[in-house]
Amino acid sequence: QVQLVESGGGLVQPGGSLRLSCTASGFTFSMYVMTWYRQAPGKERELVARIGSAGGSKNYADSVRGRFTISRDNTKNTVHLQMSSLKREDTAVYYCNAEGMGYWGQGTQVTVSS
Repeated sequence: QVQLVESGGGLVQPGGSLRLSCTASGFTFSMYVMTWYRQAPGKERELVARIGSAGGSKNYADSVRGRFTISRDNTKNTVHLQMSSLKREDTAVYYCNAEGMGYWGQGTQVTVSS
């Protein structure tokens, strides 16, 4: 069955960095656009970043462009989100998703606080 397992979250001070990872299984990873979403308390889930199936096309939400970088390794069925210059408003649960598939992992909590 489809599985998406996110990891790498934690508590970080403003201005710090984190690298999130998502390991996928149960489908042909290299054929799918992969995305990172986040959901903050009391807010709707929002798209953060998107990467094409071959990794050549990348898109970012305005709020993270220039600070976050999405990447993927199709040999390891993984997608990453490198987050830098973190702000308090980046605090959320982060989820990866294969575009067009209705599966979500458990997410990984990112808390930006001093």
